[in-house]
Amino acid sequence: MQVSKRFHDGTDALADVTLTLPQGSLTFLTGHSGAGKSTLLRLLLRLELASRGSVRVGGMDLARMKARAVPRYRQQIGAVFQDPHLLDDRTVFDNVALPLLIAGYREEDRARRVRAALTRVGLADRATALPQRLSTGERQRVGIARAVVARPAVLLADEPTGNLDPALSEEIMALFRLFQQVGTTVLIASHDMGLIERFDARVIELAEGRVRSDSEPAPVGDISADDGAQR
Repeated sequence: MQVSKRFHDGTDALADVTLTLPQGSLTFLTGHSGAGKSTLLRLLLRLELASRGSVRVGGMDLARMKARAVPRYRQQIGAVFQDPHLLDDRTVFDNVALPLLIAGYREEDRARRVRAALTRVGLADRATALPQRLSTGERQRVGIARAVVARPAVLLADEPTGNLDPALSEEIMALFRLFQQVGTTVLIASHDMGLIERFDARVIELAEGRVRSDSEPAPVGDISADDGAQR
């Protein structure tokens, strides 16, 4: 049960990684720069495919997924990054609505979902603001609202608090906990061990592309990386 990723230049980003994330869980992924955290998230987003082994989400083998099914699959995966990459010429409301617009939601459905997402992250009163008028923490919360507006089954975050001070980092992490409590599977890549240790959650440490430690036994769940072996 091993997943590996080797790039064209011969670099092994992941080697023999096996893990399972239960549905509705919150897990931290940590490790040094270059340990493979971002690569693992890219595999789950199907931006990369494993060189060996298989990555399954909700029972689907991502390598076997047809190209036309990929956009629909990604609608079920929310992604938050250190830089939310907001469109500065669009309002907060329009930035959050963008995934729904691309997915073809009706205008009234978009409006309802965007309002709900902004309320959840505490920005209902900033819907008409442009991103350049927001603080760094507010911009990150807009990124989170955009990631969850389609109510994804899985939420992935890559160093989401890297640009934030400790107090704001705590607020952002509390939001992830909130989404986990309503059934979303949350995986957060972070190197901030001081922050991670304040949350009662599973911690997986990567080193040189391998799992060095796992704070909990990996129970059977809906997201897994394995070699397709029978269980």
